[in-house]
Amino acid sequence: MLDKVIMDNRETQPSENRRSRSSQNPRRNAGAKENSRRSSGRRRKIRKQATLRLVVPLLLLVAAIVLLICAQHYKSVKEAELKAQQEAELKAQQEAEQKAKEEEAFPITLRFAGDINFDDDYFPMQHFQEIGAESISEVIDPEYVELMNKADVMWINNEFCYSDRGEPLAGKAFTFCAKTENVKYLKELGVDVAGLANNHVFDYGEEALLDTFSTLKDAGIPYVGAGHDIKEAASPIYVKAGPLTIAYVAAERAEKVQIVTQEATEDQPGVLRCYENDRFIESIKEAAEKADYVIALPHWGTEHATDLENVQTDGARAYIDAGADAVIGAHPHILQGIEYYNGKPIVYSLGNFWFDNYELYTMVAELRLSKPADKEGRESADDEDDQDSKDGITASLILYPGIQRNMETHPAADGEREEIFRHLESISPQEIQIDENGVVSGS
Repeated sequence: MLDKVIMDNRETQPSENRRSRSSQNPRRNAGAKENSRRSSGRRRKIRKQATLRLVVPLLLLVAAIVLLICAQHYKSVKEAELKAQQEAELKAQQEAEQKAKEEEAFPITLRFAGDINFDDDYFPMQHFQEIGAESISEVIDPEYVELMNKADVMWINNEFCYSDRGEPLAGKAFTFCAKTENVKYLKELGVDVAGLANNHVFDYGEEALLDTFSTLKDAGIPYVGAGHDIKEAASPIYVKAGPLTIAYVAAERAEKVQIVTQEATEDQPGVLRCYENDRFIESIKEAAEKADYVIALPHWGTEHATDLENVQTDGARAYIDAGADAVIGAHPHILQGIEYYNGKPIVYSLGNFWFDNYELYTMVAELRLSKPADKEGRESADDEDDQDSKDGITASLILYPGIQRNMETHPAADGEREEIFRHLESISPQEIQIDENGVVSGS
C-alpha cells in the first residue's frame, strides 16, 4: 500500500514539475503563440490566394462579357446610325430625283378642240369616204394631229353618239350617230378626255347613249358630262399630268326651244344640265377640293352668233367663283370671244373643229401650266392677266388658229392667223391682245 502511494507520487510529480517549469518559461510561451499566429496567417493567406484564384478569372470573364456586350451594342448603334444615314441619303436622293422629274414635267400642256363628228352619213365622214381616206390625218392636218397627240391632256367635244343600233329621235332636225368602230379616229387624234355634255349625244336614244359609254370605255378614253346616272354625269374627271391633278367638269344648256337631250337622274342615264347652275357649281367645288387645276366645260350659247348671252358671262364668273381655274365653252359652232375674270381665262366657244360643211375659223386652245423657280420671281395675276397663279402654278392661254374648209381642217396660214387673232380681239367682251405666237393677254 505504501509502495503504491509512493509510486503514485512519483508518477504525478514530473507532470506538475513540467507545468511548473513551463509556467516559469514565458519566452517559450510567446514563441508558441507566434507560431500559432503565423500558422493562422498562412492559412488565411492560402484561403485568400485560393479565393483570388477563383474570383479573378470570374471577374475577367465578367469583364470580357461586358466588353463583348458593349462592343456588340456599339456595333449595333453604329450600324443603326449608318443605316439611318443611308436611308436619309437615299430619301434625299429620291426626293431630289422626284423634284427634278416634276420640274422636267413643266410646262404642262392642256389642249382643247371644239365640235367633231364621225357620223358616216354626214358631210365630214362622207368626204372622208369619197377621197378614200384611211387615216384621220388625211382630213385633219397632220400638224394639228401631232399637236393634239403631244398634249399632256387632250380634250375634245364629242358631238354625237357611238352605236350600231337605235333610231334617230323623232322630230329632231339634226341627229348624229357614228359606228362604234369610228372611235379609232378619236384615238388617232390623241384624245384623252371626251366631252359628252352636249345636245347630240342622246340623238339615237338611251341604248345608243349607253353604247357610247361602253365604246369610249373600251377605247380607254374617259368621258365627262354624261353618265349612267346623275352621280356619274355630275362627277368630275381627274387626270394626272406630271405632278398635277387636273379636273374636268362639264354640263350643257344648249337646247332652247325643244329640250330633248335626256337629263341624268338617280335612275336613268343622261347628261348633266346647267340651265340651273346649282348642281354644276357643286361639282366644280368638289373638283376644287381635290385637284390642283379645275376646268369647267359648259355647252352653251347661241349657234352661229358671236354675241354672248348673259347666262354665259354670268355663268362663267360663277364657275370661277366656285373654284374653276378656266372656263372653256362649246356649242355655237363658231368662235366666240375671250376674257379674263380674276386673272382666269374664259374661252366662250371653241367653234367647230371638224364637224360640218361650213367654211369657218377654228382653233386648238392651250392652257400652258408652268411652275416658277421661286415665288419672288413670279409675276402675279394682277400684273399679267394672261398669267393665272394658283399654288405656285401659272397658266398661259395660247391659241393655234385654223380653218375648217371643204370638210377638212388645217392650221391657218400666216395672213389667216393675223385675221383670226384680230377677229377674236374684236368680238371679245373685254379688251384682249393676241400676239404673233397666239399668246392671249388681258388689258
